[in-house]
Order: sequence, then C-alpha cells, then structure tokens
Amino acid sequence: MAYEYDDNEPTYGVGSASIDERAVFITRTYVHLLGAIVAFTLLEIFYFSTSIHMEILQAVSSINWLFVLGAFMIVSWIATHFAMRAASIGMQYLGLGLYIAALSVIFVPLLAVAESYGAGLISSAAGITLVGFAGLTAVAFITKKDFSFLRGIIMWGFIVAFIAIVAGVIFGFELGPMFSVAMIALCGAAILYDTSNVLHHYPKDRYVGAALELFASVAMMFWYVLRLLISLQDD
Repeated sequence: MAYEYDDNEPTYGVGSASIDERAVFITRTYVHLLGAIVAFTLLEIFYFSTSIHMEILQAVSSINWLFVLGAFMIVSWIATHFAMRAASIGMQYLGLGLYIAALSVIFVPLLAVAESYGAGLISSAAGITLVGFAGLTAVAFITKKDFSFLRGIIMWGFIVAFIAIVAGVIFGFELGPMFSVAMIALCGAAILYDTSNVLHHYPKDRYVGAALELFASVAMMFWYVLRLLISLQDD
C-alpha cells in the first residue's frame, strides 16, 4: 500500500512498516535521489554552457580554497540535519531544492579546475563515485545490518576534518591527497549509515529527506574523489 503523508498521523520508523510500505518508501527515496543527481548535473551543464560559471569563479576568486571546503562541509551538515527533522513533505522538498542549488554553486570552482585537465577527469570521478556508492549500497541491502553504530565515528571524523580545514586556513598549509583519501573513506561510512537509516529507521513519510541525506553523502564523496584525482595530476 502506498504511503501518503498526513500531518495529523504519527510517524513510525520504516523498519516496523509492512513489506509493501517499505518497498514504496525505498523506491521513492532512490527515485528522488536520482532526480537530485540529474538536477545537479543539469545545473552544472547550464552554468558551464553559459557565462554564469565565470561570474561564480570571479565571485570566489579571492576566497581561500579551504574556505570553500569548509563551506561545503557546513552546507552538507545543515542539509542532513534538516533532512532528519523536516516532517512536512513541502519542507523536505524545499530543503532538497535549496541544497541542490547551493551545492551546484559550491562545486563550480572544483569542476572548473578539473575541466582544465580534460573532461575525462570529471567523468572518471563520477564513475568511481557511482561504483563506490553502488558497492556500499549493496553491502547494506545484502547484509541488512544496522549501521547506526557508525554515527559517532562519522560525527567525530567530520569534526576532526573541519578542525584540519580551519587549521589549514589559519596556518596556511595545504591538505594533501591523504586528506582526500581519509574523507572518501569517511563518506563511505556515511553512505552505509544513511542507507541503513533508509532501511531501518527513517519515518515512512520522509523519503525526500532520506534522499537528501543520501545525496549529501554521495556529493561529498564525488567532491573528494575529484579532488584526489586533481591532486594526482599535479604530482
């Protein structure tokens, strides 16, 4: 039975739902995730096929690159925090739309740098991210394990990463390839955690919020995979 949102109805975790309700929830979540990825991709194509990407680059040209990294982490944290608490379906859509728009702007400088090395670098990063995401999703679905125990590790990892970024800004050092590798691993843990939430813990009416949380983790993994490939080109 398809689940319809009702403001007056209490929400329960999808893990306690019927098989049909769980199937509908999971399908809706991943359809919205695919829609978010397509929307993000179309926005980037639009920016780079017009002069908009140059205007964005000029606006951020005087900003330290590490500030961009910090902004990305903060926006992602706000998005995932919002996803867990937005009960209204309208607010979930608003959060997803705003996050896609903000992320599409934040990604422009990194994509511009990657494009200067050739278009293949971006497609390679996208392919690696897709394979990683598919593999981690398969692990969560096949094992059906509850990965909620990763929450503390992930939170601590992102706090440490943010401190490293702030230290880099203050003391003027670069965060090298190993930082990107560590962040890719952390994003992998976040994808396992998010997928586990989709299978076990999300309220049945928050499939848009669930898609937002998954999209945030996938986008961050793509960011650091692309950043790693760029750094390897410079070596």
